Amino acid sequence: MSPPVPIRTSPLDTALACAFLGAMVVERLGAAAGLRTGIPLALALSAAVAGPLAVRRTLPLAGYLIGSAALSAEALFVLPSPLTPYANLIGLYSLGLYATRRRAWLGPFAALLGMAAYFADFGHAYPVIPAGVLFFWLLGWAFGYGAARRAEERDAARSLLRQRVVAEERARLARELHDLVGHTVNVMLIQAGAARRLLDREPDRTRELLSGLEHTGREALDDLDRVLGLLRRSAGAPERGGPGGRTGPAHDEPLLQPGLADLGRLTGRIGQAGIRVTVRVDPAARQVPRSIDVSAYRIVQEALTNTVKHAQAGSADVTVQCAGGALDIEVCDDGRGAAPGYAPGRGLLGIAERVSVLGGSVEHERGERGGFRLHAVLPIP
Repeated sequence: MSPPVPIRTSPLDTALACAFLGAMVVERLGAAAGLRTGIPLALALSAAVAGPLAVRRTLPLAGYLIGSAALSAEALFVLPSPLTPYANLIGLYSLGLYATRRRAWLGPFAALLGMAAYFADFGHAYPVIPAGVLFFWLLGWAFGYGAARRAEERDAARSLLRQRVVAEERARLARELHDLVGHTVNVMLIQAGAARRLLDREPDRTRELLSGLEHTGREALDDLDRVLGLLRRSAGAPERGGPGGRTGPAHDEPLLQPGLADLGRLTGRIGQAGIRVTVRVDPAARQVPRSIDVSAYRIVQEALTNTVKHAQAGSADVTVQCAGGALDIEVCDDGRGAAPGYAPGRGLLGIAERVSVLGGSVEHERGERGGFRLHAVLPIP
């Protein structure tokens, strides 16, 4: 059996309850001659009205019901106090503000019963109109209930925003991993296959291919290490270095995102896979914002990865230029092209996601040379 959960009170609420109780005690002692019963019962009822204010945040419904019952008993059997109704009003406001929706809706009904008991005897010294008092009590409850519902809506909006941010970050990291692993593994497979075929005939060329394969693998491992480090930091896990226990400044820095300036290194790896790549980059394209620069690189990278993986092409052309306030990207190859009725795979879908985030457009189709053509337009803000 689990131990009971302790009831917590805030210093402010405790001070509020003590202040009301002190004022009620003074008022009851001053009106002792007119009380219908003795002082002990009157003080006990005053404590029952003021005490629940100390737990008005943690036990709003129970506190209000106890206070309302004590208020009704005081009005019926002792003498109505001019202070107890205000304590009851604070309790009703707290019920609307801190209770759950279902429990908060018990407040108006409890208030109606309490008012009926309070005004059952009209011979007391404080005549007021019951309907008017009930209106103000319900108005106090409505203020608390409305504030609580607005707070719930804000919390729900924040939670939805956090979920959306997490989903977007996961999608971004998934794209980065796909671009990194998919591109590099395909290039490495082509290099390894070429080296296997040339092993006996051209040992020098084979060594060159194997050296490029090693270099490509090391670069991919470093990039993958940075991505995994970013994932660990986003999850709040301590950094332990890279694969094999490697540590150092290169592994503590943020994920390094390549841009259009790195296209030469990219096309060099593609060239080692046996595809001649011609790159034409407008000098103005190197001045675009960083987000567009990174996305343009990733789009070209994925397009060339598809060329290596699917096209069986001998050459590819990459053109990046600024025109009409947008960055225009075109990648064409001379491969076998897409089959009729083809469905885009994860790579093309990832390109579409990148372009959509930036408000651009993308199209892919059979090229003029019979190969495959990808054309993307990224607006420049």
